Amino acid sequence: MEFLQITSTEDYRVQEIFEAYCKTFPEDERRDWNKLFPLFSHPKVKIISVLHEAKNIGYLIIWELSHFAFVEHFEVFEEFRSRKLGSHITNYLFENYPRIVLEIEHGHLTEDTKRRYSFYQKNGFSLIDEMYVQPSYGEGKNPLNLWLLANYQPENLKEVKDEIYDIVYH
Repeated sequence: MEFLQITSTEDYRVQEIFEAYCKTFPEDERRDWNKLFPLFSHPKVKIISVLHEAKNIGYLIIWELSHFAFVEHFEVFEEFRSRKLGSHITNYLFENYPRIVLEIEHGHLTEDTKRRYSFYQKNGFSLIDEMYVQPSYGEGKNPLNLWLLANYQPENLKEVKDEIYDIVYH
């Protein structure tokens, strides 16, 4: 498995990633193109294409913050799901980022959210905040009640949330 940072919107994988991103994540859970575009050159962001057997199978959008990495989006493309590839991707994350925080929908809403929550639990993440609110991604988009997960127990959860709000959603 290869993990390649994409630093230009001219990269041939960007279109495939953006199409999957728009298909997978509801409108309120994603950036519009004009807000995603600047992330490719943002100094705190890594947009990583995940390749397996020379095929682009998914991507990560990671913010490298002061004391932790915030995984804004993590997707294995639909045709590659249920092959344990997501676990290989979490291994990559753990090898490269000792402290990881991410958001998910409440883990009891649908079969998909239950499956996703179970996946993260099996791969070393635990619930650190049930009352987390993801700020709106912009005009016409709603804030969302989500869960915050991490692979460690933050000493000061308020500081973690404040940094996410101030840097990721500013």
